[in-house]
Parts: sequence; structure tokens; C-alpha cells
Amino acid sequence: MGPVQKSQTTSPRYDRGLARAHFLRVAKQKRPRRRKVKAAIKHQLGYVRQNLKAIDALIGCGARLSELKRHWWQKLLACSELERQQGLLLASQTNSIPDRLVNLVQTHIRPMVRGKARAAVEFGAKISVSVQNGFPFLHRISWNPYNEGEDLIAQAEKYKLDTGSYPERICADRIYITAKNRHFCTRNGIRLSGKRLGRPPKDPDVTTAHKHQLRSDQARRNEVEGVFGSGKRKYSLDLIMARLPAGAESSISMAFVVMCAEKVLRLLRLFFVLLFGWIYSFFMAWSAIRAPEGICKPCF
Repeated sequence: MGPVQKSQTTSPRYDRGLARAHFLRVAKQKRPRRRKVKAAIKHQLGYVRQNLKAIDALIGCGARLSELKRHWWQKLLACSELERQQGLLLASQTNSIPDRLVNLVQTHIRPMVRGKARAAVEFGAKISVSVQNGFPFLHRISWNPYNEGEDLIAQAEKYKLDTGSYPERICADRIYITAKNRHFCTRNGIRLSGKRLGRPPKDPDVTTAHKHQLRSDQARRNEVEGVFGSGKRKYSLDLIMARLPAGAESSISMAFVVMCAEKVLRLLRLFFVLLFGWIYSFFMAWSAIRAPEGICKPCF
């Protein structure tokens, strides 16, 4: 901040140690009750409001926020917005609010409820990926939660734009199998994996064949899950160090570029191995034909 008038002789009060003690008292509990969590949030909001009022008092004494560095100015705005959001959540007795802040530095990150046993809520970018002939393609990166089922039609249209025709079949997750997507796939001659609507057929042979087809489609769809697993384990998709959204999106995109490059490298390696094997076999057969009779050739 800028210079303050001489009448401001005492430093602003802040209870950082007390706020930390109140936070740890609840954070160290394995499963605190909802009432305790709400009371802890109320205490922390009180400390934040106290500090914001102290800043307002300093501004009234002549301090200038224009003297702050950029990152401190952004954090101050984030703290003010965080106090407003949490106050609304406490007053309205709800658990969600648009554009909820979870990080003072990365203000673009939003909480995404997944419902998993290990992590009910996850944070980070949400991506939409498809696999075509073994190559993973990144279609969408979003920092806000959205319904993945909305991407199926756009990805099918992108496939038609690249290849000239719609795919023969789409092996998708259950969330993609909506009435709108079913109608789109039926209209364009695409077989969408998933259970049929209505009652099951009475013919047991048809039911058995459909179950085998579902099992085969599920096995093909697991390739996408493998892309996510290998991307997190080998290509650092679970360790994005960039703080800005543009840098994080570039890191994610480069990971998929490297995946496709290594896939091409493996195919080239296989091609040259097969080519060398064919040339070696042809050379050995030609040597056996040209060899004079009575000379034994070694067998490989």
C-alpha cells in the first residue's frame, strides 16, 4: 500500500495464530459433524471480515491500493469475493454457488463433484477425449463442470469432417447414452453401445448376442480409461504445475501430442521390424536356392 497518515499509529489487529488454531481443531478430525464445520467456517469468515475492515480503515487513512503489486491485488480481490460467496452460502443454507472459488491464486479452478469413494470432489480441468484407431484425441478442456453427454454429437461431426463419413460405431460410457444421442446415432447409421430401450426381446438367442456385443463394446471402451491411466502415470496429467489456465491447457494438450507421437513411433518400429524380417527371410531363401548341392546350410 501507499503511505498512511501519521494519525494511524497502531498496526491493524490480526489473529492469525488464533484462526490457525480454530482451523486445525476441526481439520484434524476424521469426520467432523456438519454443525462443527459450519461453526468453523463462521469463525474463519469472522477473521477474514476483520482483516478486510482493517484494510478499509487503512484506505480511509490515506493508503492507496494502487501501490500493491499485481499478485497481491489479485489475492485481495479473491479474498473479498471468497468472503462474499461463503457468507451467501451460510445465509442461504445451500452448498453450491456459481463460480465458486477454491484457490486464491488459481481463481479459475472450480470444484467438481464426482461421487467417488476416494475423492467425492475433484479439482482441475475436465477434458473430453476420444480414441480413434488407437490414437487419443483431445476435444474439450473446461474448468467448469459440465455434462459429458453433450460432447458426443460434436465429436461425431468432427469425425465426419476429418474422414468424410460418420463412424460405424461409438463405444461410449453410460452418461453418453441419452435419448438425444440415440436419435442422432440412429438417424446417421451409427451403432451406439448400450442397453436397448424398452422390454428385452423374448428370443433368448437375440438376448445372448446382444450381451456378447455389449461385452465387446465395453472391452473397446476400456481403451479410453487406459489413456487416462497412462496419461496420469507416464505423461504427468495428474501433476500439472502451471498456474495460469493457458499454461495448464498447453501442458495438457502437449501430453496428448506426445501420446500420439509415441504411438506413431511404435508403429514405425513395428513396420521396420516386419520389413527387416521379410528381407532377411527372402535373403535366406535366395541363398538356399543359389547354394550348390552337397553344401549344408545352417538352419535358423
